[in-house]
Amino acid sequence: MAKLQIEPIACLTDNYAYLVHEGGLCAVVDPSEPEPVQAALAVRGLKLTHILNTHHHWDHTGGNRALKTAFDAVVVGPEKDRDRIPEIDIGVDEAQGWRFGAHMVRILEVPAHTKGAIAFVFDGAVFTGDTLFTMGCGRLFEGTPAMMHASLAKLMALPDDTAVYCGHEYTMNNGRFALTLEPGNRDLQARMKDVEAARIKGRPTVPSSIGLEKRTNPFVRTGSAEIRAVLKMENAEAVDMFAEMRRRKDSF
Repeated sequence: MAKLQIEPIACLTDNYAYLVHEGGLCAVVDPSEPEPVQAALAVRGLKLTHILNTHHHWDHTGGNRALKTAFDAVVVGPEKDRDRIPEIDIGVDEAQGWRFGAHMVRILEVPAHTKGAIAFVFDGAVFTGDTLFTMGCGRLFEGTPAMMHASLAKLMALPDDTAVYCGHEYTMNNGRFALTLEPGNRDLQARMKDVEAARIKGRPTVPSSIGLEKRTNPFVRTGSAEIRAVLKMENAEAVDMFAEMRRRKDSF
């Protein structure tokens, strides 16, 4: 089986859409606007066959209608939120998964940012939308801390070498917040140097990996003694720690 090609496309001010292609198949994940996607397709000589949405927010679905019209592409999104996905053709869920040509795509239901949020797990890669960010996680617009904590745990169960493609370029701000909670984390310190170097050169900080997130993302590090001490929550339940970190990040 040929290896899928994955390429980030910068959209709006800090969004990422992603081209996922192999042979005659080409999907775009979370197109917020059509123009950058159309430009990327033209440069590569690709024809769009599928549009994949992780959740309903306009900055992840805003390009659906124009791209579907232009390419007659099939729109795939969360079945449980089908009423809010523009132009949806195929609703997917965790039980059934989905197939992209020869590739069986696993669907993870990861509610909290939105009630119907999903992640697409391809061969060695996961598209997490606004659930898991590089060194962060999404705001709890439609869910509870317990829901997001469980959703992140589901993603952390993927193999450590799984590449993580998230919906926004938030890494610098997320890393600065992480350092307020775990300043002694050497993996975090080293990662921030890499992030700063990449951003100075205008390079994206995606993809990350599940293993790297386990070492540097405070929202999945509720067992860290340093974070517990900083929060003064040494004996707290993990979900309560998560809730306090999310509360602090909301006003960071």
